Amino acid sequence: MTESWTIDGSSDPVTSQVVREALLERIEGGRLETWLTSSSGRLLAFVTNTDRATVSLLDGEGDAGEHAVDREADGSSDGFILANGQHDEYPNEDTVPLEEALKIVRHIVSEGSWPADTSWVVDR
Repeated sequence: MTESWTIDGSSDPVTSQVVREALLERIEGGRLETWLTSSSGRLLAFVTNTDRATVSLLDGEGDAGEHAVDREADGSSDGFILANGQHDEYPNEDTVPLEEALKIVRHIVSEGSWPADTSWVVDR
């Protein structure tokens, strides 16, 4: 069975061909946190400050999961606004540039796994 993904509890599956545009529309609308849920119960979290983004893949609720990293990045960035209004700051090493994050999400939605050229760490 192929895994399908929905955005923030929607009943309509999102495909790898349109997930980038869907995320960009949400960002333009001021929604910087997006959760995708797979048909197998996995979760894909995407939070951006419009310059960088966190991308985390979890096996389900309560799982610490895995997240994309930028091992070359220094410093930290703020402006990550969660749906509940919380403002977060992250080390840049724990985020990736927005375009890379969009590529990662598209690949996970398409293939179910991290792209081969992405660095990520296990948080479990």
